[in-house]
Amino acid sequence: MQGLLLCCLVALATCQSVRYELGLDSAKTYEYRYEGVVNFGLGMPNLAESGAKMSCKLKITGASKDTFILQISDLAVEEFNGFPGKNDFKVSPKLTQRIAAQLIKPIMFDYAGGHVSDIRASAEVSDTIVNIVRGILGLFQGTVKTTQRIYELEEIGIHGKCPSNYVTEEDEKTKEMTVTQVVEINNCKEKAAIYRGMATAVVDQDAKQRGESVISTVRYVYTVKPTAEGGLITRAHGLEQQHFSPFNVKGGNFKMQAMNEIVLLGVSDTVRTYTYGPMESKGGLVFKFVVAETNMPIVMQNLDDPVPKAIELVKHLAEVNRYQVDSATTEDTIKLYQLLRAMPYEGLEVMWKQFAGNEEQRRWFLDMIVEVNDARILKFLETRFEAADVSVTEAFETLLLAVNHLQPIPDLVEMAKMFLNTTFCKSDANLWHTVVLSYGSLVYKHCAYYTPCPVAAVQPLLDMATESLKNGNEADMVLALKALGNAGHPGSIKTIMRFLPGVAANPVDLPPRVLSAAVQSMRLIAARDPHSVQDITMSLFMQKNLPTEIRMLAFMILFDTKPSMALVSTVTVHLQGEKDLNVISFAYSYLRGLSRSSTPNNHFLSTACNVAVKILTPKFGRLCYHYSKATRMDWFNDDFLIGTATEVFMLRSATNFFPTEIMMKGKFFFIGRILQLLELGVNTEGLKELFGNAIPGLKGDLSFDDFQAVLNVFQNWDVLPNDKPVLSTYLRASGQEWFFADFNKETIQNLMRDYLSPGKESPLWTVVENLQRGVSWHRTKPFLIVEVRYFQATILGLPLEISKYYETVNGITVNAKASVNPPLTDRLITQLLTSEISLETDGFVGFTKDFWVFYGINTELFQCGSEFKSKTPIAIPWKFSAKFNRRERKFELDFPPCKKEFSLLSVSSNVYAVSRNIEEPTMAKITPIMPNAIDSPQPTAVKSESDQILTSNTWHPNAKVCAESNIYGAGLCVKSELRREYYHEEYPLYYFLGYTHMEIKVVPAQAIKAVDKIHFEVNGGPSRPPVSTRQLLETLRRLSKEAIQRLSSDSGSSERESSRQDHVTEGWDSTPEAVFSIKALAMSGNQKPEGYDAAFYYTPEANIQNAQMIMSQVGEDTNWKMCMDATVNAHVEAKTHIRWGAECQSYEISMRSATGHLPGSKPTLKAKVSWTKIPENMAQTGTRIESYIPGMALLLGFYQLHERNAKQEVSASVVAASADSVDVKIKFPEYTVYRQAIPVPLSPASFLEFQHDIRNTTIDSFGSA
Repeated sequence: MQGLLLCCLVALATCQSVRYELGLDSAKTYEYRYEGVVNFGLGMPNLAESGAKMSCKLKITGASKDTFILQISDLAVEEFNGFPGKNDFKVSPKLTQRIAAQLIKPIMFDYAGGHVSDIRASAEVSDTIVNIVRGILGLFQGTVKTTQRIYELEEIGIHGKCPSNYVTEEDEKTKEMTVTQVVEINNCKEKAAIYRGMATAVVDQDAKQRGESVISTVRYVYTVKPTAEGGLITRAHGLEQQHFSPFNVKGGNFKMQAMNEIVLLGVSDTVRTYTYGPMESKGGLVFKFVVAETNMPIVMQNLDDPVPKAIELVKHLAEVNRYQVDSATTEDTIKLYQLLRAMPYEGLEVMWKQFAGNEEQRRWFLDMIVEVNDARILKFLETRFEAADVSVTEAFETLLLAVNHLQPIPDLVEMAKMFLNTTFCKSDANLWHTVVLSYGSLVYKHCAYYTPCPVAAVQPLLDMATESLKNGNEADMVLALKALGNAGHPGSIKTIMRFLPGVAANPVDLPPRVLSAAVQSMRLIAARDPHSVQDITMSLFMQKNLPTEIRMLAFMILFDTKPSMALVSTVTVHLQGEKDLNVISFAYSYLRGLSRSSTPNNHFLSTACNVAVKILTPKFGRLCYHYSKATRMDWFNDDFLIGTATEVFMLRSATNFFPTEIMMKGKFFFIGRILQLLELGVNTEGLKELFGNAIPGLKGDLSFDDFQAVLNVFQNWDVLPNDKPVLSTYLRASGQEWFFADFNKETIQNLMRDYLSPGKESPLWTVVENLQRGVSWHRTKPFLIVEVRYFQATILGLPLEISKYYETVNGITVNAKASVNPPLTDRLITQLLTSEISLETDGFVGFTKDFWVFYGINTELFQCGSEFKSKTPIAIPWKFSAKFNRRERKFELDFPPCKKEFSLLSVSSNVYAVSRNIEEPTMAKITPIMPNAIDSPQPTAVKSESDQILTSNTWHPNAKVCAESNIYGAGLCVKSELRREYYHEEYPLYYFLGYTHMEIKVVPAQAIKAVDKIHFEVNGGPSRPPVSTRQLLETLRRLSKEAIQRLSSDSGSSERESSRQDHVTEGWDSTPEAVFSIKALAMSGNQKPEGYDAAFYYTPEANIQNAQMIMSQVGEDTNWKMCMDATVNAHVEAKTHIRWGAECQSYEISMRSATGHLPGSKPTLKAKVSWTKIPENMAQTGTRIESYIPGMALLLGFYQLHERNAKQEVSASVVAASADSVDVKIKFPEYTVYRQAIPVPLSPASFLEFQHDIRNTTIDSFGSA
């Protein structure tokens, strides 16, 4: 009994001394084998992938109780680039040697309770190498609990401070515990991830509910052996999977899979202490991002001694792009950006001295240096401005891009303030505007990354605004407020309020222009401090004594804050009692546009606006377009997570004939963000003094009389005030205003004096003289439009990067020489209008756009991943001679014959598996993700993640279509080729996966005769046609009359219709006059030219517009002609009759359209096309199109009726069914498609108003189309 008791006590003591909590014994040495591997691809067979693998041995030795030394040996770095199953990982000896040189150095770290902290290494060990060590040590990081089998913790890891879910399971036999840890890296409080270049793209949380573009999972599995010193990890395995798509990941995605593993090899007693040199702290286990501005993911090159390399590259780019854009070298601009970012400031000065004297190289250098986005570019610009060795134009262009591409970190924001106090920046008004507005943009981006944003960043702009208000300087007030609008800093609200009546502490009486700038300065604050902006804008909107335009602007900003249902209801109640029809019309149309919005950011607001519109429609639903209006059109696709929105605002007031302000803006929605595209605004407040409430003599029919009436008003410039802008305009991009201009009376008068004065003092005279001597002008402009980068840690300690780069190189070259006959004397404008002007010119205009999307690992040592790459060059060369004689109304163009083919437009793209390393930068492995030989592939079946069997599909369309003219000896060819291999679950990603090429070329063709030149001629003088042509016109009019009568009678015409037909055809008895003629001829020496000659005739009549065209083929033994007759009857009806073939007798088509509105009926538009005989290929094309109509109609929500209609006729009707919808019916020979209540953005009420001058008509002759 005593023995049994003793055994139990010993067993109990043993159990109590064994622990599972992770730990290491400082008196022992542990040896592990480590392997880490990462792969990128689509995870499907037959598609290329890239990857990297790292394997080594680890030795961990105790230095003190909780401090240990890690030593790494037997390192091997391998790369993979190819097709799984066909290719293997290959060791990269040089890269291995380079990494091992740092990685074999001892690493010290603290380790207690299963948590790693305070990693130390020698100073020469780079952060990239330490991050790899973090990935290794991450396999030792974990929390083991024996009191719970399932538990949740928030703890520090390589991905940041993230929640973890643990599950433990103990093996009863071995007593080993299996611990599974799942890290929720999508919900980290402090995630090891950063964005770059996305500050102006606002996050849209509502869109994220529709789908994500990136989804990640991380899991660790530990095998823990209990010991007296603590739980010993005998094996640990980490797995990280990520799915990425430029669209919704549900529709196919790229895949990243990273795995790392340690396996215990042995444990031994430490027999000796290790010595190590001085070490410095490298931080904890959380991934530390390396400054990556130089590590551009789409290029890798040796960056040693970058200055001479950059100099040679600038010279090369300037030379090969001297005449036209060389699309083969445009990608080298990325290499140049990288070299510039890699060099010290002194290198930039060396390059400036090298290029300052060469105009072409100087431009290239200044255009490229803007991407040195740190303190060096600010210092460089400061030096240039102090030395004044750049022009104002160069300063404007360089500073605008440099500041807007600057890293928005605190030090650089503080440094950029110096330009606000630089004398050079204030030497030119446009430059000064750029400096102030750009600084505001920099503050906005700074605040996007640093929250809360310090007021000190925006303080200079607040001081400018306060000082301008104190001094009463209107121009300075507008500039300061626009800059505050760019900054979007919530701390500027109190300053902005001082400019707004009714909300300012002290009464203010400021011009509408200043009030407009003040209201719009809250546009970006609306998202950052919506409640404050709501209070202010609601107060402004309720003040009926404010200018109408200001109230409408306040209304717009109010709804930018995404007001609640309650606030929308308050606005609705107020509108029901509003008396200003412009305010009512604008607010109602704005609410109606939002009520139809389908974009995610308006999901809840559109519901509130829909209720408001239903309340307001009975009273305000039929306001006409003479009042202020807001128009919105948008769409969003959940599969692509992409959408667009376009808004047009027209603000009017009761005292202005012209709209006071016109604004147009566009937005782009993509993968959970909203990017504001271009926004243009024009303010015409100053024209009020000139035009008043109406323009005398204006009819509104856009006739010559209308033009003359407007011109007469413009001659009264003297009535305009001298101290107010006549016209103001602004331009915004990405929500940031970067340009605005005011045109006052003096500006316009100076322009008219300079360019319309008759004497030699006119700048126009200088231009003409230069042209007579001959001019040559060339400009190339490289521009990095987009650089968007996202970085995230991986379990391997390697940085995952998702990047988009969009680069363009624009070019234009003009060589020209002119002559004037008779020579000019001193009356420039008069002589130019009465002389013959000849011009010889050649040149080029075009651009090449390169676009990349990179998804993979990017370090300064190596890269691996998937890369989408596209190139789009557009090249338009020209060479021609021209003659122009205004007195004779004659214009001629001569082109040389086409001797060799050239490309006008091409689009090429592909997706690649890429691998690069710094030891062999010129030997990058770039494999198309899809093999080229897919014409006869073997079908491949795979299991999807949902265990469905998927079969691959291949698609390889290859087409070439050419249209050649044997008359002119030239043709146009369109060539396209696509290679796709996809699975059905990959929609819509597979649209872009694979090789794509499309090209449009001009090619020489076999001509009937040798072509010396191609001659175009336009004669605009009136003339009577020759006898033969008059006879043809009489025949054409007779046949047209018969055809139109037949077209009407076929549908059952009424007596009223017959009477009107007689009235319409009265004009055909008048004598036609040739308005102008056009010739396009191929000239062949002394031989008769070949080509076409078209003459246009006009037959005047009181209420009827008649026009005819006769086109004839010119040449030997040809009688082909095309005859067209068109009639428009007082905005009510339009008819066209076309005949062509031999003497216009072979084929015939007639078309007719009409609007109608009888008392008690709805506004209607009807159209009909009929034919008697058409060419066979035209009939076949029509039949093919008709076969697609039912399917397309079904997709668009139309219904179909199978009924037989007129065989050779298609008719359509559009009826205004309600205040905001129309009914559409289209009749084809075999069936009819129709749809009722189609919503439209334009109210039929306005359609009614535009017909106020149209007499009651009937369109019964169309039947019931």
